[in-house]
Amino acid sequence: MTTTASTTALASVTLEVADLDAAHRFYTAFGVRTHISLRASETHSTGFRGFTLALTASQPATVDGFLGAAVDAGATVVKPAAKSLWGYGGVVQAPDGTIWKVATSAKKDTGPATREIDEIVLLLGVEDVKATKRFYVDRGLTVARSFGGKYAEFAAGDSSPVKLALYKRSGLAKDLGVPADGTGSHRVVLGGTAGPFTDPDGFAWETATPLTPAPSTTSARS
Repeated sequence: MTTTASTTALASVTLEVADLDAAHRFYTAFGVRTHISLRASETHSTGFRGFTLALTASQPATVDGFLGAAVDAGATVVKPAAKSLWGYGGVVQAPDGTIWKVATSAKKDTGPATREIDEIVLLLGVEDVKATKRFYVDRGLTVARSFGGKYAEFAAGDSSPVKLALYKRSGLAKDLGVPADGTGSHRVVLGGTAGPFTDPDGFAWETATPLTPAPSTTSARS
């Protein structure tokens, strides 16, 4: 039995990390801590985890500010920031392994850099965009934009700090500049307004819980 679109939406994104204290420090310095939850996990994962978090900002200077803050806090540069046909952006990998893309559609600055985030999108790399889109529609999510079998984006929930989108896994890896191969856990859990389930590509959903403002007093060691 499916639920209605009004009661099903992405409400939270939880990253599973080996060291909660270190991850909290990194994401606070990066400037995205209020958009994600963190929890300790040592589940096995190698290579591309099959997803990325894409942060969009208003102009190149702001993109550079976020990328610089990430690198200063310990991130590794995957793709240096550069201009492209669609705008300007770069890719970094957080110390916990999560890949972040920071970009803007603007090619020129219109003012001083800020620390304002326009939008964060969780992009899931899937084998069959059309099939996975149908899976989510059957569970009550509403498609906001769709481009054939290449990309699909769902309407955000009223309280969600992150949008959900689907991208062909091989295409997403190519866009990020990483090999598409990977095994083990995705190391990300989606919080929904419906009951728990797992999608066709192994991404797990749980009943959403409020964002955790700080890590626990104990953390797992890497």
